[in-house]
Amino acid sequence: MAAIGLNSAFTAGFALGFSLILAIGAQNAFVLRQGLKRQYVLAICLTCAISDATLIIAGVVGFEWLVTVLPGVVGVVKWLGALFLFGYGALSLRSAYIGGEKLQAGSGAQTLSAALLTCLALTWLNPHVYLDTMLLTGSISAQYEAKTAFAFGAALSSFVFFFALGYGARMLAPVFAQPVAWRILDVLICMVMWSIAFSLLTH
Repeated sequence: MAAIGLNSAFTAGFALGFSLILAIGAQNAFVLRQGLKRQYVLAICLTCAISDATLIIAGVVGFEWLVTVLPGVVGVVKWLGALFLFGYGALSLRSAYIGGEKLQAGSGAQTLSAALLTCLALTWLNPHVYLDTMLLTGSISAQYEAKTAFAFGAALSSFVFFFALGYGARMLAPVFAQPVAWRILDVLICMVMWSIAFSLLTH
C-alpha cells in the first residue's frame, strides 16, 4: 500500500507539474529562442528546471501559509509581474519591427550572464509562477500523504520539459534560417507576454 501511495503521488505530481508548464509562456518562449539559436542551452534549461523545482518545493512546504499571513503580497506580485511582461513584450515587438535576424549557430552577441539574468527574471518575476505553480501545487499536494514523492514528481517534470524544449527546438532550425520566421516568433512572443499581463490585471 505504501508503494502504491508513493507511485500515485509521484505520478500525480509529475502530471500536474508538466501540465502547468506545457503552455507557451514567457519562460518557455525564451527557452525555445535559446534552443533555436543554440546558445547556452544547457545552462538555460538547468536554470529553469532548478528554479521551478525550488518553487514547487516551496509551494509544497507552505506558501499558502505566507499568503494567509501576508494577503497583500498577491496584489504586489501581480502588478510587478504585469509591468515586467509588458516591457519584455515591447522589446520583442521592437525586435520584430527591426527584423534582420536569422538563425546561425552561435550567432548573437548576448553573453552567458545576460542570458541567465533574463532567464531568472522571466522565471522569478512571473506572477503565474507564484499564483499557479506554488499555490496550486501546494494545495493539491495536501491531498497526498507522500508529499515528498509528489514534490519530486512535479520537480522532475520541469527537468524533462525544459530539456526537451531546449534541445528539441533544434529540429526547427531549418525554418528559422529565414529572417521572417524570427519576426513571426517575436510577434507571437509579444502577444503571449501582453495577454498574460492583461489577464493578471483583469483577474
